[in-house]
Amino acid sequence: MYRIAFAAGALVLLTTLALWFLSSEADLRVQPQVTVIGIDTPVKVRVQSPRGIRFFRASLEQNGSRYPVFESRNRASRFLFWRKREMPTMIHFPAGKKQAPQIRDGKARLLLEAQSNDLRGRVSQVALDVDVVTQPPKLAVDGVQHYINQGGSELVTFSVSGYWTEAGVRAGKYTFRSFPIPGGSKGSRFSLFAFPWDLPADTVPVVYARNPAGTEVTGRFWFKVFPKKFRKRELDVPDTFLQKVVSQIDPSGAGDLLSRFLRINGEMRRSNNQVLADLRHKTEERFLWNGPFLQLANSKVESQFADVRSYMYQGKKVDEQVHLGFDLSVTRNVPDVVANDGKVVHAADLGIYGNCVVVDHGYALQSIYAHLSEIGVKAGDTVKKRQPLGKSGDTGLAGGDHLHYSMQVDGVQVNPVEWWDGHWIQDRVLSKVAHSTVRDVVNSP
Repeated sequence: MYRIAFAAGALVLLTTLALWFLSSEADLRVQPQVTVIGIDTPVKVRVQSPRGIRFFRASLEQNGSRYPVFESRNRASRFLFWRKREMPTMIHFPAGKKQAPQIRDGKARLLLEAQSNDLRGRVSQVALDVDVVTQPPKLAVDGVQHYINQGGSELVTFSVSGYWTEAGVRAGKYTFRSFPIPGGSKGSRFSLFAFPWDLPADTVPVVYARNPAGTEVTGRFWFKVFPKKFRKRELDVPDTFLQKVVSQIDPSGAGDLLSRFLRINGEMRRSNNQVLADLRHKTEERFLWNGPFLQLANSKVESQFADVRSYMYQGKKVDEQVHLGFDLSVTRNVPDVVANDGKVVHAADLGIYGNCVVVDHGYALQSIYAHLSEIGVKAGDTVKKRQPLGKSGDTGLAGGDHLHYSMQVDGVQVNPVEWWDGHWIQDRVLSKVAHSTVRDVVNSP
């Protein structure tokens, strides 16, 4: 009997020790990192604990006092926890003055605690130093009259003060950065923004400023939008065209010619346009251009900005896409020259655009040249107005030799016609930021 009792006790002890050593502690990581807390700041914490957690608690600590802001609990598991295997989870909660009214602007700490759901039940703790900022930034927007063409560009100036980290213009789902006005006073900024072709004409653009605490302020300005009715066109896609473009763009793809073409015209188009939009991050914060932009000399306009194209195959509509740019034709393999001074940020094949060059003109204004038969520049090159970039061609999704020309403002493609007009540039852009460092741009031919 003694031996049986001893063996049973030893088994219990060994089991307990095994469960003890199988226990672990939770790993807590704030993603993304939080450095500022405001009124109602969202916080996301990644919790990794193989057996789950019994509780999670978050609080704010300031001047020796602790204020709870969030807590969650789960049923405890002490002996059968080893049967569970849980994946990392994300815990979302708000933290700020709304949850802890006693906190004041200044220094504080965000405290996180989690207890592992196993035999040992160890408590993990993380403390983050944060700044409490509950006052929103302050905005003062210009009193200028802003006349905006749907699909076009405009510029607004404003001043911002207080604590902020991001400011610009929001138009519907689109946001546009702002930059310091050259030669302007502290806090004075401008935002060159677009009113995209696909926004309803009654969309109200606003200036905004925000900080990492989640505090945002907006300001309105006087504007008038001129709605535009964009063309609708039907384009036939014969088998000869499908064979040409599909073989060139997607030589190893699977499926029949039409299905491969539709993937190119849809999925690849969206992917390529995203690549173009992301080039907005490769911009210089200074004016690189001089005077009006140039249309390709002696060119005939084949397609216009925001043409809505219905693709017809054997008499049936098979697709619809929007053409964001101008198709300009002269003769075969004519030199394609840069429309204005700038810096090359892309010079390579780009799917539906074929051989494509993108030139940055500063402050996120960029021009796009596509379907080139050959490229004569490389990324990083500085180019001057009228300098050849390559030669026209029919690479990519092109039915004949031409130049596809477009412009984009902070990654959003806009109607380039405005930028060919020196009077429009003077009235709508340069007159608003005409300080000493941009006089050369204002007065250039």
